[in-house]
Amino acid sequence: MDGQTRRKLLEYQRNEITEHYIYRKIASSMKPGRNRETIDRIGRDEMRHYEIWRSYTGREVKPDLVKLWLYYLISRVLGFTFAIKLMERGEDNAQAEYRRMSDRIPEAQDIFEDETDHEEALIRLLEEESIRYTGSMVLGLNDALVELTGALAGLTLALQDTHLIALTGSITGIAAAMSMAASEYLSTKAEETSKNPVRASVYTGIAYIVTVLVLITPYLILPNYYVSLGATLTLAVLIIAFFTYYLSVVKDVPFRIRFLEMAGLSLGIAFISFLVGFALRTVFGVEV
Repeated sequence: MDGQTRRKLLEYQRNEITEHYIYRKIASSMKPGRNRETIDRIGRDEMRHYEIWRSYTGREVKPDLVKLWLYYLISRVLGFTFAIKLMERGEDNAQAEYRRMSDRIPEAQDIFEDETDHEEALIRLLEEESIRYTGSMVLGLNDALVELTGALAGLTLALQDTHLIALTGSITGIAAAMSMAASEYLSTKAEETSKNPVRASVYTGIAYIVTVLVLITPYLILPNYYVSLGATLTLAVLIIAFFTYYLSVVKDVPFRIRFLEMAGLSLGIAFISFLVGFALRTVFGVEV
């Protein structure tokens, strides 16, 4: 075995032992059930892959502790579905290399097939509650971004006072959040679905209120209302980018098209509302 191949195998070996501990750590934080059992099984498979590579290198390798704790923290904050699918995405290049390595190491083909099975098993197994209510969160997030960015843009020109804009925006946003939560409750209750109407409404309301709080924050801490508007629009784009990426991972949907669509809609409505606020202020001659 040449030096380059040996280095590659040691790299694969470290990845496998790291992922074994990641799966084991995530599984240990879960309630007993099918999800935990499947993740445990995948973790055991990663250990078996590690042992295959070790039989060729003849060396023990320690896991990457930074990667281990990073994915564990991601699983605790953003859910195990996101953490595991994000990690599996990172295995795509390794799987391709395993196939190329199979002419020299026969077991590499078996490892490649195992890794492919992992992805398919993960898609079938994951039944995290927050993922089931993703539609409700998207509804609350979309509405808050579109409505509040537009409202804040219009209020910026109409009122020209950061604290007054924040107060008006907060009242508008909280009222809209309660309205959206009530609508989602009634809509979910009327549908034939396994979703709990109360939980669906809570997810919608929380997503809406959190977005409202983030978007009005610049008006509370920055003295200039134009700078505040710019900061709010920037935060809106960052929220859209984060949540779109989250969905692209857990739902296996394209990132770019969804991001451009949602960002274009929010910013477009904000721009129109800004012009409306300017026009109304001019027509009615309002001075605050």
